[in-house]
Amino acid sequence: MKLLKFIFLILIFLSITGSKPIRQSNKMNVLFIIADDLNCALGAYGDPLAITPNIDRLAKEGLLFDNTHVQYPLCGPSRVSLMTGLYPDQTKSKKLRLYVRQTIPNVITLGQKFRMENYHSVRVGKIYHYHNPRDIGTAGHDDSYTWDRTVNPYGRDKIEEYKLKGLKPKLDGGTLSWLEAEGADEEQTDGIGATETIDFLDEFSESGENFFLAFGLYRPHVPFVAPKKYFDLYDATDFTVPQSTDGYLNTIPEPAAISVRRKKEQVAIDPDLAKEIKRAYYATTSFMDAQIGRVLDKLKATGLDKNTIVVFTSDHGYHLGEHGHWQKQTLFEDATRVPLIISGPGVTTTNEVVKAPVELVDLYPTIMDVVDLKPPSFVSGKSLVPYFTNSKAAVRSSALTELQVNIGNKKAQGYGIQTKRYRLNQWRFKGVYSYELYDHKFDKSELKNLADKPEYSSIKDSLLTVLESRIAEANRVPLGLGKQINGAMPTFEPKRFFSQPK
Repeated sequence: MKLLKFIFLILIFLSITGSKPIRQSNKMNVLFIIADDLNCALGAYGDPLAITPNIDRLAKEGLLFDNTHVQYPLCGPSRVSLMTGLYPDQTKSKKLRLYVRQTIPNVITLGQKFRMENYHSVRVGKIYHYHNPRDIGTAGHDDSYTWDRTVNPYGRDKIEEYKLKGLKPKLDGGTLSWLEAEGADEEQTDGIGATETIDFLDEFSESGENFFLAFGLYRPHVPFVAPKKYFDLYDATDFTVPQSTDGYLNTIPEPAAISVRRKKEQVAIDPDLAKEIKRAYYATTSFMDAQIGRVLDKLKATGLDKNTIVVFTSDHGYHLGEHGHWQKQTLFEDATRVPLIISGPGVTTTNEVVKAPVELVDLYPTIMDVVDLKPPSFVSGKSLVPYFTNSKAAVRSSALTELQVNIGNKKAQGYGIQTKRYRLNQWRFKGVYSYELYDHKFDKSELKNLADKPEYSSIKDSLLTVLESRIAEANRVPLGLGKQINGAMPTFEPKRFFSQPK
């Protein structure tokens, strides 16, 4: 009788306070982790120099996609694309400084869809476009409809910008710059972001609330900043940086040549300095990996790993001297290819590799499939869930990327597809078409343009048929999307430079 009375009193107390017993949901949660400007220089992707134990561990416990490509190799357009499941020709967003609803005001974004389904949608750090490092600590070009709560971390790396070294006297977010920082990981912006993400995991483990938790890191985007211990992991003399001659430019179409010579201060960098810059990129990647490790450890410690799918990727690839270019905005694989690892319940093809081409636009329908929700009718991607039980499943035969390149006051329009073996790029400028064709079986570095070789003419023709079909598909009007606004103008804030110390 005493026990029954005690239980009765507890129930009365709960009814008065409005509290509810903690109850773990059986529905799947999503931890979405996206790095900024990260290429596939990772241990899990076969890079012998990269020290990335946490991402490597995630790959062993999950499924690694080896042939993943972005739909636009530039931060803003790529992030809008993956958060809407639409191609850039459908989002009408191909520039920086555009808010997603400037061009597609009625879209239901990935996080917004979770909110509609009674999930808690949370952003920590950079998911939509930010000017990095200028906008650290702000909401950047975020979308308020996507999230229930947001956190904008602001760390020591932002405060100590005046200590940076770089290629120009006045540095900005598009200039190669770097710093061996003092202090602890937790003082850096991404370290603070990891701590905030960990706090959310603790909260959700106690509340039992279902969540879509997006952790967006600001690194390894320039400036390459990490505590000194990560720089100490690497020796600059171990790195090599590809050299490129002007003669090479004559073998590729003019828009492609301009794309790899766009930033004059980054052309023909002194070889020893180039190695130091590459070392700084790898050090920053290792620092980023450590923050991801902290979050993954907490996920497991809370037991949330039992019903949480983890998706890890980047917004686009990154040149480290390949083709004589640094950073992004090309149609070469160095800029279009990104890491993609998915791990968690239901992924039975663990420690396996998917060789087939996939796209970041596929993430929206894949995540919806995982949590057993129906994606909006406008979503253009394809679910990758068939790979979770069969790494050789057939979902796509090609991945599509596009890019616009300024030539004088005109634009060249480029599209490219990547198959398991080939890359075909098509450029249109002033009504004239030109092409690049690369055979990855013999030329993984994409240095020998085969587009005009007679022995490859039939391959080029068949790939061109596929490319034209993919372009048409990417331009179709999405069902149920609503308005698509062309010509939206970016919001131009005053450009902020930060000078190197004298």
